[in-house]
Amino acid sequence: MAFGPLAGSGPSAQTRLVIRSVRLHPAWIVAAVAFVALVGAAGFRATPSVLLHPLHAEFRWPLATISAAVSVNLLLYGLTAPFAAALMDRFGIRRVVAAALLLVAAGSGLTVFMSTSWELIACWGVLVGLGTGSMALAFVATVTGRWFVRHRGLVTGVLTAGGAAGQLIFLPLLAMLVGAYGWRAAALVVAGAALLVVPLVLRLLREHPADLGVPPYGGAEVVVPARPAGGAAARALRALAAAARTRPFWLLAAGFAICGATTNGLVGTHFVPAAHDHGMPQTTAAGLLALVGLFDIVGTIASGWLTDRFDPRLLLGAYYALRGGSLLVLPGLFAATTEPSMLVFIIFYGLDWVATVPPTVALCREYFGTSGAVVFGWVFASHQLGAAVAATGAGLVRDQLGTYTLAWWVAGALSVGAAVLSLMLLRRRGATFIEPEPAAVAAGRAWSYRD
Repeated sequence: MAFGPLAGSGPSAQTRLVIRSVRLHPAWIVAAVAFVALVGAAGFRATPSVLLHPLHAEFRWPLATISAAVSVNLLLYGLTAPFAAALMDRFGIRRVVAAALLLVAAGSGLTVFMSTSWELIACWGVLVGLGTGSMALAFVATVTGRWFVRHRGLVTGVLTAGGAAGQLIFLPLLAMLVGAYGWRAAALVVAGAALLVVPLVLRLLREHPADLGVPPYGGAEVVVPARPAGGAAARALRALAAAARTRPFWLLAAGFAICGATTNGLVGTHFVPAAHDHGMPQTTAAGLLALVGLFDIVGTIASGWLTDRFDPRLLLGAYYALRGGSLLVLPGLFAATTEPSMLVFIIFYGLDWVATVPPTVALCREYFGTSGAVVFGWVFASHQLGAAVAATGAGLVRDQLGTYTLAWWVAGALSVGAAVLSLMLLRRRGATFIEPEPAAVAAGRAWSYRD
Protein backbone atom coordinates (compact mmCIF):
# COMPACT_ATOMS: atom_id res chain seq x y z
CA MET A 1 0.00 0.00 0.00
CA ALA A 2 1.54 3.32 -1.04
CA PHE A 3 1.26 6.35 1.17
CA GLY A 4 0.96 8.86 -1.64
CA PRO A 5 3.40 11.20 -3.37
CA LEU A 6 6.14 12.74 -1.30
CA ALA A 7 7.54 16.24 -1.47
CA GLY A 8 10.99 16.65 -2.99
CA SER A 9 12.32 17.97 0.29
CA GLY A 10 11.20 14.85 2.17
CA PRO A 11 13.08 11.56 2.77
CA SER A 12 15.59 10.12 0.31
CA ALA A 13 14.54 8.07 -2.71
CA GLN A 14 15.64 4.88 -0.94
CA THR A 15 13.55 5.75 2.12
CA ARG A 16 10.55 6.56 -0.10
CA LEU A 17 10.89 3.21 -1.83
CA VAL A 18 10.94 1.37 1.49
CA ILE A 19 7.91 3.28 2.76
CA ARG A 20 5.97 2.58 -0.43
CA SER A 21 6.77 -1.13 -0.33
CA VAL A 22 5.75 -1.72 3.27
CA ARG A 23 2.08 -2.26 3.99
CA LEU A 24 2.30 -1.64 7.72
CA HIS A 25 1.86 2.03 8.55
CA PRO A 26 4.86 3.24 10.59
CA ALA A 27 2.46 4.49 13.27
CA TRP A 28 2.01 0.88 14.37
CA ILE A 29 5.78 0.41 14.76
CA VAL A 30 6.00 3.55 16.87
CA ALA A 31 3.06 2.34 18.96
CA ALA A 32 4.72 -1.05 19.46
CA VAL A 33 7.99 0.50 20.70
CA ALA A 34 6.07 2.87 22.96
CA PHE A 35 4.19 -0.14 24.34
CA VAL A 36 7.46 -1.88 25.25
CA ALA A 37 8.77 1.24 27.01
CA LEU A 38 5.50 1.60 28.91
CA VAL A 39 5.58 -2.07 29.93
CA GLY A 40 9.00 -1.48 31.44
CA ALA A 41 7.99 1.74 33.16
CA ALA A 42 5.02 0.03 34.81
CA GLY A 43 7.17 -2.86 35.95
CA PHE A 44 9.69 -0.48 37.49
CA ARG A 45 6.90 1.29 39.40
CA ALA A 46 5.38 -1.99 40.62
CA THR A 47 8.52 -2.99 42.50
CA PRO A 48 7.89 -1.10 45.80
CA SER A 49 4.85 -3.25 46.60
CA VAL A 50 7.07 -6.34 46.98
CA LEU A 51 9.87 -4.45 48.77
CA LEU A 52 7.91 -2.97 51.69
CA HIS A 53 8.21 -5.93 54.05
CA PRO A 54 11.79 -6.96 53.05
CA LEU A 55 13.05 -3.40 53.63
CA HIS A 56 11.14 -3.18 56.90
CA ALA A 57 12.61 -6.50 58.05
CA GLU A 58 16.23 -5.63 57.14
CA PHE A 59 16.45 -1.96 58.12
CA ARG A 60 13.63 -1.77 60.73
CA TRP A 61 12.28 1.35 59.04
CA PRO A 62 8.57 2.05 59.79
CA LEU A 63 6.20 1.25 56.96
CA ALA A 64 5.23 4.92 56.89
CA THR A 65 8.88 5.86 56.20
CA ILE A 66 9.19 3.37 53.35
CA SER A 67 5.78 4.49 52.03
CA ALA A 68 7.10 8.07 52.02
CA ALA A 69 9.74 7.03 49.45
CA VAL A 70 6.94 5.50 47.37
CA SER A 71 4.99 8.75 47.74
CA VAL A 72 7.93 10.80 46.45
CA ASN A 73 8.19 8.39 43.52
CA LEU A 74 4.48 8.70 42.73
CA LEU A 75 4.48 12.48 43.14
CA LEU A 76 7.47 13.04 40.85
CA TYR A 77 6.03 10.48 38.42
CA GLY A 78 3.09 12.82 38.03
CA LEU A 79 4.77 16.22 38.25
CA THR A 80 7.37 15.23 35.65
CA ALA A 81 4.73 14.27 33.07
CA PRO A 82 3.68 17.73 31.75
CA PHE A 83 7.30 18.90 31.51
CA ALA A 84 8.26 15.65 29.79
CA ALA A 85 5.45 16.16 27.26
CA ALA A 86 6.76 19.66 26.53
CA LEU A 87 10.34 18.35 26.31
CA MET A 88 9.20 15.73 23.79
CA ASP A 89 7.78 18.53 21.65
CA ARG A 90 11.05 20.45 21.80
CA PHE A 91 13.81 17.82 21.87
CA GLY A 92 12.10 14.69 20.57
CA ILE A 93 10.53 11.58 22.02
CA ARG A 94 13.59 9.37 21.57
CA ARG A 95 15.96 11.55 23.58
CA VAL A 96 13.54 12.05 26.45
CA VAL A 97 12.54 8.38 26.76
CA ALA A 98 16.14 7.12 26.47
CA ALA A 99 17.27 9.55 29.18
CA ALA A 100 14.34 8.45 31.34
CA LEU A 101 15.34 4.79 31.08
CA LEU A 102 18.91 5.63 32.11
CA LEU A 103 17.56 7.46 35.19
CA VAL A 104 15.49 4.41 36.14
CA ALA A 105 18.51 2.12 35.77
CA ALA A 106 20.66 4.40 37.92
CA GLY A 107 18.03 4.83 40.63
CA SER A 108 17.20 1.15 40.91
CA GLY A 109 20.81 -0.04 40.70
CA LEU A 110 22.08 2.36 43.36
CA THR A 111 19.56 1.13 45.95
CA VAL A 112 21.68 -2.00 46.52
CA PHE A 113 24.30 0.21 48.22
CA MET A 114 21.93 2.17 50.49
CA SER A 115 21.95 2.02 54.27
CA THR A 116 19.67 4.91 55.29
CA SER A 117 16.08 5.84 54.51
CA TRP A 118 17.04 9.13 52.83
CA GLU A 119 19.03 7.13 50.27
CA LEU A 120 15.90 5.10 49.51
CA ILE A 121 13.99 8.35 48.97
CA ALA A 122 16.78 9.75 46.76
CA CYS A 123 17.17 6.63 44.61
CA TRP A 124 13.73 5.11 44.40
CA GLY A 125 11.78 8.27 45.10
CA VAL A 126 13.65 10.90 43.08
CA LEU A 127 15.63 9.14 40.32
CA VAL A 128 13.13 6.41 39.50
CA GLY A 129 10.25 8.87 39.95
CA LEU A 130 11.74 11.30 37.42
CA GLY A 131 12.55 8.50 35.00
CA THR A 132 9.18 6.77 35.05
CA GLY A 133 7.42 10.15 35.04
CA SER A 134 9.01 10.89 31.68
CA MET A 135 7.35 7.72 30.35
CA ALA A 136 3.99 8.43 31.98
CA LEU A 137 0.62 8.66 30.30
CA ALA A 138 1.43 12.08 28.84
CA PHE A 139 3.82 10.07 26.66
CA VAL A 140 0.78 8.05 25.51
CA ALA A 141 -1.13 11.24 24.71
CA THR A 142 1.86 12.59 22.75
CA VAL A 143 2.30 9.44 20.65
CA THR A 144 -1.39 8.99 19.84
CA GLY A 145 -1.85 12.70 19.15
CA ARG A 146 1.01 12.74 16.62
CA TRP A 147 0.60 9.38 14.92
CA PHE A 148 -3.11 8.50 14.92
CA VAL A 149 -6.34 10.01 13.69
CA ARG A 150 -8.31 6.81 13.21
CA HIS A 151 -8.54 4.45 16.22
CA ARG A 152 -6.94 7.06 18.48
CA GLY A 153 -9.02 6.02 21.49
CA LEU A 154 -8.34 2.34 20.92
CA VAL A 155 -4.58 2.86 20.62
CA THR A 156 -4.65 5.01 23.76
CA GLY A 157 -6.29 2.09 25.53
CA VAL A 158 -3.74 -0.40 24.23
CA LEU A 159 -0.77 1.74 25.24
CA THR A 160 -2.29 2.41 28.64
CA ALA A 161 -2.71 -1.34 29.00
CA GLY A 162 1.07 -1.54 28.65
CA GLY A 163 1.13 -0.44 32.27
CA ALA A 164 -0.94 -3.42 33.25
CA ALA A 165 1.21 -5.72 31.15
CA GLY A 166 4.33 -4.46 32.91
CA GLN A 167 2.75 -5.18 36.27
CA LEU A 168 1.71 -8.64 35.06
CA ILE A 169 5.22 -9.48 33.86
CA PHE A 170 7.29 -7.98 36.65
CA LEU A 171 5.33 -8.53 39.87
CA PRO A 172 5.46 -12.36 40.10
CA LEU A 173 9.07 -12.38 38.89
CA LEU A 174 10.15 -9.76 41.41
CA ALA A 175 8.27 -11.50 44.23
CA MET A 176 10.07 -14.76 43.43
CA LEU A 177 13.43 -12.99 43.22
CA VAL A 178 12.86 -11.32 46.59
CA GLY A 179 11.88 -14.64 48.15
CA ALA A 180 14.79 -16.59 46.66
CA TYR A 181 17.64 -14.08 46.45
CA GLY A 182 16.59 -11.00 48.43
CA TRP A 183 15.38 -7.55 47.44
CA ARG A 184 18.76 -6.48 45.97
CA ALA A 185 18.44 -9.04 43.18
CA ALA A 186 15.04 -7.58 42.27
CA ALA A 187 16.48 -4.04 42.17
CA LEU A 188 19.29 -5.14 39.84
CA VAL A 189 16.86 -6.91 37.51
CA VAL A 190 14.85 -3.69 37.19
CA ALA A 191 18.04 -1.74 36.40
CA GLY A 192 19.08 -4.26 33.74
CA ALA A 193 15.65 -4.32 32.14
CA ALA A 194 15.66 -0.53 31.81
CA LEU A 195 19.04 -0.59 30.07
CA LEU A 196 17.88 -3.27 27.61
CA VAL A 197 15.05 -1.05 26.33
CA VAL A 198 17.30 1.93 25.51
CA PRO A 199 18.69 0.61 22.16
CA LEU A 200 15.17 -0.29 20.99
CA VAL A 201 13.95 3.24 21.70
CA LEU A 202 16.90 4.91 19.96
CA ARG A 203 16.59 2.69 16.90
CA LEU A 204 12.85 2.49 16.25
CA LEU A 205 10.95 5.26 18.06
CA ARG A 206 10.21 7.87 15.38
CA GLU A 207 9.24 11.46 16.14
CA HIS A 208 6.60 12.56 13.59
CA PRO A 209 4.84 10.99 10.58
CA ALA A 210 6.16 13.89 8.49
CA ASP A 211 9.71 12.65 9.11
CA LEU A 212 8.80 9.67 6.91
CA GLY A 213 6.69 11.69 4.51
CA VAL A 214 3.41 10.05 5.54
CA PRO A 215 0.22 11.34 7.18
CA PRO A 216 -0.84 10.11 10.60
CA TYR A 217 -2.72 6.82 10.51
CA GLY A 218 -6.19 7.66 9.26
CA GLY A 219 -5.17 11.18 8.23
CA ALA A 220 -5.27 12.62 4.73
CA GLU A 221 -2.36 15.08 4.73
CA VAL A 222 1.30 15.13 5.67
CA VAL A 223 1.60 17.85 8.30
CA VAL A 224 5.04 19.22 9.12
CA PRO A 225 4.97 20.13 12.84
CA ALA A 226 5.96 23.62 13.87
CA ARG A 227 8.81 23.89 16.34
CA PRO A 228 7.38 25.04 19.70
CA ALA A 229 8.28 28.59 20.66
CA GLY A 230 9.99 29.17 24.00
CA GLY A 231 11.33 26.68 26.50
CA ALA A 232 9.65 23.42 27.38
CA ALA A 233 9.16 24.42 31.02
CA ALA A 234 7.60 27.75 30.01
CA ARG A 235 5.20 26.00 27.63
CA ALA A 236 4.15 23.51 30.30
CA LEU A 237 3.53 26.31 32.81
CA ARG A 238 1.62 28.41 30.25
CA ALA A 239 -0.64 25.45 29.55
CA LEU A 240 -1.28 25.00 33.28
CA ALA A 241 -1.99 28.70 33.81
CA ALA A 242 -4.50 28.69 30.99
CA ALA A 243 -6.21 25.42 31.85
CA ALA A 244 -6.46 26.30 35.55
CA ARG A 245 -8.88 29.10 34.61
CA THR A 246 -11.41 26.57 33.32
CA ARG A 247 -13.96 24.50 35.22
CA PRO A 248 -13.44 21.28 33.20
CA PHE A 249 -9.75 21.21 34.13
CA TRP A 250 -10.51 21.16 37.85
CA LEU A 251 -13.24 18.56 37.48
CA LEU A 252 -10.91 16.30 35.49
CA ALA A 253 -7.98 16.91 37.84
CA ALA A 254 -10.01 16.22 40.99
CA GLY A 255 -11.46 13.03 39.56
CA PHE A 256 -8.07 11.84 38.38
CA ALA A 257 -6.52 12.60 41.79
CA ILE A 258 -9.05 10.21 43.31
CA CYS A 259 -8.25 7.73 40.55
CA GLY A 260 -4.57 7.81 41.55
CA ALA A 261 -5.36 7.51 45.24
CA THR A 262 -7.50 4.42 44.70
CA THR A 263 -5.13 2.62 42.30
CA ASN A 264 -1.37 3.26 42.42
CA GLY A 265 -1.39 4.87 45.85
CA LEU A 266 -3.57 2.44 47.76
CA VAL A 267 -4.08 -0.86 45.94
CA GLY A 268 -0.82 -0.83 43.98
CA THR A 269 1.28 -0.07 47.06
CA HIS A 270 -0.62 -1.66 49.94
CA PHE A 271 -2.63 -4.61 48.59
CA VAL A 272 0.25 -7.08 49.01
CA PRO A 273 1.09 -6.12 52.63
CA ALA A 274 -2.64 -5.91 53.49
CA ALA A 275 -3.20 -9.46 52.22
CA HIS A 276 -0.07 -10.57 54.06
CA ASP A 277 -1.57 -9.14 57.28
CA HIS A 278 -4.37 -11.71 56.89
CA GLY A 279 -1.94 -14.62 56.53
CA MET A 280 -1.68 -14.75 52.75
CA PRO A 281 1.85 -15.51 51.44
CA GLN A 282 3.47 -12.52 49.73
CA THR A 283 3.98 -14.41 46.47
CA THR A 284 0.28 -15.32 46.36
CA ALA A 285 -0.75 -11.73 47.03
CA ALA A 286 1.64 -10.48 44.34
CA GLY A 287 0.12 -12.99 41.93
CA LEU A 288 -3.35 -11.61 42.66
CA LEU A 289 -2.13 -8.08 42.04
CA ALA A 290 -0.62 -9.28 38.78
CA LEU A 291 -4.04 -10.67 37.82
CA VAL A 292 -5.40 -7.16 38.28
CA GLY A 293 -2.92 -6.20 35.57
CA LEU A 294 -4.09 -9.03 33.32
CA PHE A 295 -7.73 -7.99 33.46
CA ASP A 296 -6.75 -4.34 33.25
CA ILE A 297 -5.34 -5.02 29.78
CA VAL A 298 -8.78 -6.20 28.68
CA GLY A 299 -10.61 -3.39 30.49
CA THR A 300 -8.40 -0.58 29.22
CA ILE A 301 -8.45 -1.71 25.60
CA ALA A 302 -12.23 -2.07 25.82
CA SER A 303 -12.40 1.41 27.35
CA GLY A 304 -10.43 2.81 24.40
CA TRP A 305 -12.87 1.17 22.00
CA LEU A 306 -15.83 2.56 23.94
CA THR A 307 -14.25 6.04 24.03
CA ASP A 308 -14.26 6.13 20.23
CA ARG A 309 -18.01 5.48 20.31
CA PHE A 310 -19.62 6.92 23.47
CA ASP A 311 -19.52 10.09 25.56
CA PRO A 312 -16.36 9.83 27.69
CA ARG A 313 -18.06 11.76 30.51
CA LEU A 314 -20.62 9.00 30.99
CA LEU A 315 -17.89 6.37 30.82
CA LEU A 316 -15.89 8.09 33.57
CA GLY A 317 -18.96 8.36 35.80
CA ALA A 318 -19.66 4.63 35.43
CA TYR A 319 -16.04 3.59 35.98
CA TYR A 320 -15.61 5.57 39.19
CA ALA A 321 -18.97 4.46 40.64
CA LEU A 322 -18.20 0.78 40.04
CA ARG A 323 -14.72 1.17 41.55
CA GLY A 324 -16.15 2.78 44.67
CA GLY A 325 -18.54 -0.09 45.26
CA SER A 326 -15.79 -2.70 44.89
CA LEU A 327 -13.45 -0.95 47.37
CA LEU A 328 -16.16 -0.66 49.99
CA VAL A 329 -16.57 -4.44 50.12
CA LEU A 330 -12.85 -5.31 49.86
CA PRO A 331 -12.03 -5.38 53.63
CA GLY A 332 -14.38 -8.34 54.10
CA LEU A 333 -12.72 -10.37 51.35
CA PHE A 334 -9.19 -10.74 52.75
CA ALA A 335 -8.26 -14.22 54.01
CA ALA A 336 -5.22 -16.49 54.36
CA THR A 337 -6.22 -18.32 51.18
CA THR A 338 -7.57 -17.12 47.84
CA GLU A 339 -11.33 -17.35 48.19
CA PRO A 340 -13.72 -17.14 45.17
CA SER A 341 -15.03 -13.79 46.39
CA MET A 342 -11.52 -12.31 46.25
CA LEU A 343 -11.08 -13.62 42.69
CA VAL A 344 -14.33 -11.91 41.72
CA PHE A 345 -13.00 -8.66 43.17
CA ILE A 346 -9.68 -9.05 41.31
CA ILE A 347 -11.45 -9.58 37.98
CA PHE A 348 -13.93 -6.75 38.51
CA TYR A 349 -11.39 -4.28 39.87
CA GLY A 350 -8.85 -5.21 37.22
CA LEU A 351 -11.27 -4.40 34.41
CA ASP A 352 -11.72 -0.94 35.94
CA TRP A 353 -8.10 -0.26 37.06
CA VAL A 354 -7.06 2.41 34.52
CA ALA A 355 -10.04 2.26 32.20
CA THR A 356 -10.37 5.93 33.14
CA VAL A 357 -7.35 6.94 31.04
CA PRO A 358 -8.73 6.81 27.44
CA PRO A 359 -11.81 8.96 28.21
CA THR A 360 -9.71 11.40 30.25
CA VAL A 361 -7.17 11.78 27.40
CA ALA A 362 -10.04 12.27 24.94
CA LEU A 363 -11.61 14.98 27.10
CA CYS A 364 -8.30 16.83 27.48
CA ARG A 365 -7.91 16.79 23.71
CA GLU A 366 -11.53 17.94 23.26
CA TYR A 367 -11.35 20.79 25.75
CA PHE A 368 -7.73 21.92 25.27
CA GLY A 369 -6.94 21.25 21.61
CA THR A 370 -3.27 21.24 20.61
CA SER A 371 -2.28 21.66 24.25
CA GLY A 372 -4.22 18.54 25.17
CA ALA A 373 -1.17 16.33 25.77
CA VAL A 374 0.54 18.88 28.02
CA VAL A 375 -2.67 19.66 29.91
CA PHE A 376 -3.25 15.94 30.35
CA GLY A 377 0.23 15.84 31.86
CA TRP A 378 -1.00 18.24 34.54
CA VAL A 379 -4.20 16.26 35.05
CA PHE A 380 -2.01 13.20 35.41
CA ALA A 381 0.12 15.09 37.95
CA SER A 382 -3.02 15.39 40.07
CA HIS A 383 -3.46 11.63 39.66
CA GLN A 384 -0.03 11.05 41.17
CA LEU A 385 -0.56 13.66 43.88
CA GLY A 386 -3.58 11.66 44.97
CA ALA A 387 -1.54 8.47 44.75
CA ALA A 388 1.25 9.94 46.89
CA VAL A 389 -1.18 11.09 49.58
CA ALA A 390 -2.88 7.68 49.64
CA ALA A 391 0.39 5.75 49.76
CA THR A 392 1.60 7.62 52.84
CA GLY A 393 -1.85 7.93 54.39
CA ALA A 394 -2.59 4.22 54.16
CA GLY A 395 0.82 3.47 55.71
CA LEU A 396 -0.01 5.78 58.62
CA VAL A 397 -3.44 4.17 59.04
CA ARG A 398 -1.81 0.74 59.20
CA ASP A 399 0.85 1.88 61.68
CA GLN A 400 -1.69 3.56 63.98
CA LEU A 401 -4.68 1.19 63.77
CA GLY A 402 -2.98 -2.09 62.88
CA THR A 403 -5.32 -2.59 59.92
CA TYR A 404 -6.02 -1.06 56.50
CA THR A 405 -9.82 -1.23 56.78
CA LEU A 406 -10.40 2.51 57.19
CA ALA A 407 -8.21 3.23 54.16
CA TRP A 408 -10.33 0.97 51.92
CA TRP A 409 -13.60 2.57 53.09
CA VAL A 410 -12.36 6.12 52.55
CA ALA A 411 -11.13 5.18 49.07
CA GLY A 412 -14.52 3.71 48.17
CA ALA A 413 -16.36 6.86 49.25
CA LEU A 414 -13.94 9.08 47.31
CA SER A 415 -14.48 7.02 44.14
CA VAL A 416 -18.22 7.62 44.33
CA GLY A 417 -17.43 11.33 44.63
CA ALA A 418 -15.27 11.12 41.50
CA ALA A 419 -18.24 9.70 39.61
CA VAL A 420 -20.28 12.77 40.54
CA LEU A 421 -17.47 15.12 39.42
CA SER A 422 -17.26 13.35 36.05
CA LEU A 423 -20.99 13.66 35.41
CA MET A 424 -20.77 17.39 36.19
CA LEU A 425 -18.71 17.71 32.99
CA LEU A 426 -21.90 17.06 31.01
CA ARG A 427 -22.84 20.70 31.66
CA ARG A 428 -19.82 21.86 29.62
CA ARG A 429 -19.64 19.22 26.93
CA GLY A 430 -19.59 21.83 24.14
CA ALA A 431 -16.88 24.05 25.60
CA THR A 432 -13.72 24.84 23.66
CA PHE A 433 -10.38 25.98 25.01
CA ILE A 434 -8.58 28.55 22.83
CA GLU A 435 -4.81 28.81 23.22
CA PRO A 436 -3.17 31.96 21.80
CA GLU A 437 0.31 32.04 20.38
CA PRO A 438 3.17 32.77 22.82
CA ALA A 439 3.68 36.19 21.19
CA ALA A 440 0.07 37.07 21.96
CA VAL A 441 0.53 36.01 25.59
CA ALA A 442 3.67 38.14 25.86
CA ALA A 443 1.70 41.10 24.50
CA GLY A 444 -0.80 40.70 27.32
CA ARG A 445 -3.61 39.05 25.38
CA ALA A 446 -5.65 36.87 27.73
CA TRP A 447 -6.31 33.17 27.38
CA SER A 448 -9.91 32.48 26.46
CA TYR A 449 -12.47 29.76 26.99
CA ARG A 450 -15.59 29.58 24.85
CA ASP A 451 -18.78 27.66 25.61
